[in-house]
Amino acid sequence: MMTEINLLRNALKSFAGMSDEAFNLSEQHWQVREYKKGELYNDFQQVCKYLGFVVDGVFRTYYLDEKSGDEKNVFFYTHNQIVVSYASFINQVPCHFYTQAMVNSKVIYIHIDHLLGLYRQSHEWERLGRLIAEQASNVALNRTESLLFQTPEERYLDLVAQHPDIMNAIPLYHISSYLGIQGPSLSRIRKRLSGK
Repeated sequence: MMTEINLLRNALKSFAGMSDEAFNLSEQHWQVREYKKGELYNDFQQVCKYLGFVVDGVFRTYYLDEKSGDEKNVFFYTHNQIVVSYASFINQVPCHFYTQAMVNSKVIYIHIDHLLGLYRQSHEWERLGRLIAEQASNVALNRTESLLFQTPEERYLDLVAQHPDIMNAIPLYHISSYLGIQGPSLSRIRKRLSGK
């Protein structure tokens, strides 16, 4: 638990400038959990109660396309990133998505009640909450705009920039699903880029 807490402390310091004093208020509330490949972090129609920080591994958020029955990947979360079904977490309403570990993974997480208590207790925690909300909003907006305005190749390059290790960690059909393209198109993009 010590290494996970220190990882988190450093991440919150660099992300939000959080002081050790403010972070110490939270220390008793964090828990570490390991997820096996395929295990759900948050289930469809379940209320998300936890804000997690990925210590190790890869998670995806996906939905089931009712017409085709296909799983469509919407977001990935990797090392040092927050994993949460944000709208469900903030509003405490059932989630429209599944969030699942794609490889054996480890998360350090906090319950929403403890987080709300920290917001009331400390301006630094309140600021962190605002920054997380802004980041979640930006991620969702960028994702929407990328599907509308970017080429699949641009989306691929963005994905590699945000999650550099993801290509070696998960099957390529998950990448294709996220990019909104078929497998052969992804192969062509990868071939073209490796030739540059």
